[in-house]
Amino acid sequence: MIDLEPGILFPAFVAGLLVLATHIPFGMKVLARGVIFADLAVAQIAGLGVVAAGLLDLAGQPLLVQLIAAGSALCGAALLAWIEHRLPEVKEACIGLTFVLAASSGILLMSRDVHAGEHLKDLLAGQILWVNDSQLIATALLSAVLLAVWRWQQARLGNLGFYALFALAVTASVQLVGVYLVFASLIVPALATYRLASRRMGYAFGIGVAGYAIGLLLSAWFDLPSGATIVWAMAMVGLLTAFTGSYLSAMTSITENRTE
Repeated sequence: MIDLEPGILFPAFVAGLLVLATHIPFGMKVLARGVIFADLAVAQIAGLGVVAAGLLDLAGQPLLVQLIAAGSALCGAALLAWIEHRLPEVKEACIGLTFVLAASSGILLMSRDVHAGEHLKDLLAGQILWVNDSQLIATALLSAVLLAVWRWQQARLGNLGFYALFALAVTASVQLVGVYLVFASLIVPALATYRLASRRMGYAFGIGVAGYAIGLLLSAWFDLPSGATIVWAMAMVGLLTAFTGSYLSAMTSITENRTE
């Protein structure tokens, strides 16, 4: 067992909570709309902007990097909104293809970078253990704004508005936790609770919080990659919750039938 180092684990856990704050409601909407690949596509396009900024030697200008990443993600959001509007019958295939093209573009851009493997790993698996206070503060402020708009303007957003908010949320989170955890945070809690009629949001947040907490602790105890460990921890918690919910629902139905 290694030292848990709360000075590292606590900021990482806070980063996870910030990601969950926006990604759980967005994930439920993505699942309901049937555009599962959308999060992967937007996350990869945002990452493509970060890669492009790095190749332009802009790493020392974080604000400019954020603007480039956000701009690329918003362009991707506009493309996804157009696909959903114009090609609804094949939208999943088109969105999946968009993800593959964005991922391939990133590999091509990094092909002449001697540190390409390391950069690609950071983009996919993230560096959640190394988040800093400025990243957390900026993400917290952005999350508050996005959640406020989502709460009071959701009915008026339309396709493009939804994808724009989604893109901005993913732009921030992919740089905190990586593409894999972005996808897990969006889909696992939403998928594990989609059959729950009541208190779904509470159960979804419970799955996400438990996944990040357990994953971080296991990665520290066994010296494992944090991002991948959290993904698996969240998936296992989600699976357990889904099975428990199905069992309780079945028992309730049996009890009600016997009462009748």
